[in-house]
Amino acid sequence: MPEGPSVRKFHHLVSPFVGQEVVKTGGSSKKLNPASFQSLWLQDTQVHGKKLFLRFDPDEEFGSLGNISLPESLEKGERKEEASDQKQASGPSSQKISHSSSQSLELVAPRGDHGLERLCGDTPAEGAERWLQVSFGLFGSIWVNEFSRAKKANKRGDWRDPIPRLVLYFGGGGFLAFYNCQMSWSSSPVVRPTSDILSEKFDRGQALEALGQEQPVCYTLLDQRYFSGLGNIIKNEALYRAGIHPLSLGSLLSPQHLEALVDHAVEFSADWLQGKFQGKQQHTQIYQKEQCPGGHRVMKEAFGPPGGFQRLTWWCPQCQPRLPPDGQA
Repeated sequence: MPEGPSVRKFHHLVSPFVGQEVVKTGGSSKKLNPASFQSLWLQDTQVHGKKLFLRFDPDEEFGSLGNISLPESLEKGERKEEASDQKQASGPSSQKISHSSSQSLELVAPRGDHGLERLCGDTPAEGAERWLQVSFGLFGSIWVNEFSRAKKANKRGDWRDPIPRLVLYFGGGGFLAFYNCQMSWSSSPVVRPTSDILSEKFDRGQALEALGQEQPVCYTLLDQRYFSGLGNIIKNEALYRAGIHPLSLGSLLSPQHLEALVDHAVEFSADWLQGKFQGKQQHTQIYQKEQCPGGHRVMKEAFGPPGGFQRLTWWCPQCQPRLPPDGQA
């Protein structure tokens, strides 16, 4: 699913529409009536981890239409990154999702890594600020002023374009198309900058304390309470670059190892985000690889807490040796 850097890109795509009125709507959403957006004004946008929050209001507060022009680098990079995100998200996983079935797709994952909980009802409350929470599935995306097109035929040989969950046309002449998103209304955005790995207010101390628990660090890295926006790609890359086995218990790792792990997680995320604005594909060293950069064979297995979501994990036994139960980092 789109991780923090991708959702930050979506946030920047949506921001130019702030201050504009919705003049026409469309989409296949059954749980969220697209017509309910008619004549609403997009007044604010916020991002936190893997979630995007959009505030709509029935009254115009800004008095003028926003500028819908996009940064040239972002406009060019959007199509390139969309294809890359879909390819990376699918991977060699046993769970396969077709865009042709996007009309009925609704993903709900356990809290923790994904945290796709429904906050409120499907229609905004009268008199309340209307914050739309957008959570992205495996292939969730937002397109600006164009629609996603089929990149290959389905199993029946049909070339069917993905169906947007929601389409919002604005008074300035542009439109937003939301694909494979879970959306719900809430009274306020749920934003905790101290846990967002791409926020300037990210709390390293809190993150280090969480990693030091007596549980595999690959579980903790996906805990959105401490590493909001960190997903499976970032997890795998940070662990490899820090030379840490995914199942290493945090309590057995030295402070230096834990510091290095946080550094690599933040650095990889920031580089990935910068690359998205430049239209560049993020290059991975271990994720979905058969060999690591050192030429060693890469292992792959699904790891996750008992009873929790199991995520495919790639690691190199040579570069990321596993510590014995009573070992020292």
